Amino acid sequence: MVLLIHHPVSPFSRKIRMLMSEKRMLFVLKEEEPWNLSDDVYKLNPAGSLPIFIFDGNVIAGNYAISEFLEEVNTDIPLLPKDPQKRAEVRRLCEWFDDKFFKEVYRHIVSEKIIKRFLGGQVPDSRILKVGFNNLSFHLEYLDWLTERRNYVAGDDFSLADITAASHLSIIDYLGDIPWDSYKNAKLWYSKIKSRPSFKDILKDNIKGILPAKHYANLDF
Repeated sequence: MVLLIHHPVSPFSRKIRMLMSEKRMLFVLKEEEPWNLSDDVYKLNPAGSLPIFIFDGNVIAGNYAISEFLEEVNTDIPLLPKDPQKRAEVRRLCEWFDDKFFKEVYRHIVSEKIIKRFLGGQVPDSRILKVGFNNLSFHLEYLDWLTERRNYVAGDDFSLADITAASHLSIIDYLGDIPWDSYKNAKLWYSKIKSRPSFKDILKDNIKGILPAKHYANLDF
């Protein structure tokens, strides 16, 4: 059995879920709250972060390690190109969203709007949100620029970069905070990603106590 310890509010968890679905893997999900992790999680991953991938008694922690492992052992459906330069571009954009977008957007918007809610009902700080929305505009402009020139984020073909970008953006979109109509190319790209079978379960996610935006699961948005 393959088990993934995850949470819907974790973009890294969404990334691995979508990656496994693209590779047509069967897996079971176990949910853990990132803000209230159990002792069992720390035993499996001393870093105390999600996701955690468990198979045949083996444990792999962290989205980078898991994604590289899955790419190496499931070669029938590759999500990294063979060409070294193209592969480097995919990895660059994965890092862009996993690091830069996460720090500049997720931490300001999702942490304020969702995570604070579960930490004793704290009120979001409007100043922090403003910074997050300003940063989001910059990232959307870059994504729009990329998707104007390419079929997918990293090039002509669907790749791990698309999975990574969509995993992060989908949580912001859940909150209804992405002005898609201002970024036509990015919107067209995202509609293609939303239509993939691997994204179906992501669109079914519900964050306790927070309803998704009305258009969230709508493929024609």
